[in-house]
Amino acid sequence: MNRITGFRMVGLLTLALAVGPLTGMAPSSAQTQGQDRRDDRQDARDTRQEGRQGARDAKAECKKGDEKSRPECRQDKRDTKQDARESARDIKKD
Repeated sequence: MNRITGFRMVGLLTLALAVGPLTGMAPSSAQTQGQDRRDDRQDARDTRQEGRQGARDAKAECKKGDEKSRPECRQDKRDTKQDARESARDIKKD
């Protein structure tokens, strides 16, 4: 190995060792806030999905019985889904 290449390698190694620890010092609060938002979105998504399934089940039960008409069953399903959406919004706001 010639002399210039050896100095370059030593210089790069020194630079890597000097800069390496500095790159790991990113503020952890930014990562935590982003994770909190992701968790909130996931919770809201889960709430909406549970609301959809609940609405399907409610409509199926309503259609089995003879006490309500089809439009009333549809409206019940819509109301159930809307309640789930509102709950999901509340989760994302907090």
